[in-house]
Amino acid sequence: MVDYLKAQKIIHWLMAFVIMLDLNVAQKFGGDMELWDRLESRADHATAGLIVTFLFFLRLYFRYRYGAPALPESMPKWQVISAKAGHYGLYILMGMLIVTGILSANYTADPIIVFGSLNLSSEVENIQMFNLIRGIHEFATNAIIALIIIHILAALYHQFIAKDDTTLNMTKFWTSKLNNE
Repeated sequence: MVDYLKAQKIIHWLMAFVIMLDLNVAQKFGGDMELWDRLESRADHATAGLIVTFLFFLRLYFRYRYGAPALPESMPKWQVISAKAGHYGLYILMGMLIVTGILSANYTADPIIVFGSLNLSSEVENIQMFNLIRGIHEFATNAIIALIIIHILAALYHQFIAKDDTTLNMTKFWTSKLNNE
């Protein structure tokens, strides 16, 4: 494969946008909030999480089916290893966030209504399980923030210092070597 499909690029940028919005919504949880605001924020967070979940599985499908462009041959071996580890890390952490998000919602007594009708909560509180899973969710959140920052810095490095096509593979929409739709 010479280039990503346009669909892969669109999914990448949609996920980036929704994840950034969702991280912003999640930051509100640490502060003092009225119950109605907390429930609304949880619903917004869960809705964004379900959107990311759908995009995540779509992204995995396209990645499995069509792969990714090869890294530049000039790239040092440690960067190749780091790039692969970083991407697998992002996928693993996204998966962890999805699973722990759904599980933590299940262990809260407060309703978490997404898309106006689907309640993710069992409405039976299990505070021990909630706190355990929530701790894993928060760890994965902090870890993915760190990897996102590294990912952005690596993209900037490849665009402005290495000046190879690595970043262009995900930013140029006007051309693709495959029959993109």
